[in-house]
Amino acid sequence: MEVILIQDVDNLGAANEVVSVKNGYARNYLIPRKMAVENSNSNKKQLEERLKQARKKEEAMLAEINSVIAKLSAGPLKLGAKTGTSGKIFGSVTNLQLSRAIREQKGYEIDRKKIHITEDIKELGSYKASIDFGGGHSTEVEFEVVAE
Repeated sequence: MEVILIQDVDNLGAANEVVSVKNGYARNYLIPRKMAVENSNSNKKQLEERLKQARKKEEAMLAEINSVIAKLSAGPLKLGAKTGTSGKIFGSVTNLQLSRAIREQKGYEIDRKKIHITEDIKELGSYKASIDFGGGHSTEVEFEVVAE
């Protein structure tokens, strides 16, 4: 019996895949637990519509990610930090502070867990951090640490 998987099933397939399984497995396990539906013409049309909507949503998300990347790479961010007389920062700059600076200066809310600062920042100067948006999309952001 062929079924269309509604969600990922271990050792069988991913969501929206058409797979062939034994009749009893489909009728007694997959279909009652809403993990799959029978492979009929109407269900095929619903699958095609779901895939079409997912593609549109992904294209819109990709366009949004590209606009965010363009805006973030337009110019460096400025981060204020308390410093001593020698130019050393009290503490260090974290990805949380960088996330707040992006929100205040560029207008985008980016989760701090997606921001990766490559080096410890304990002095004033210019640095780079990478932001991973998922799906292979990432960008480098330049920021400058200045004295408050």
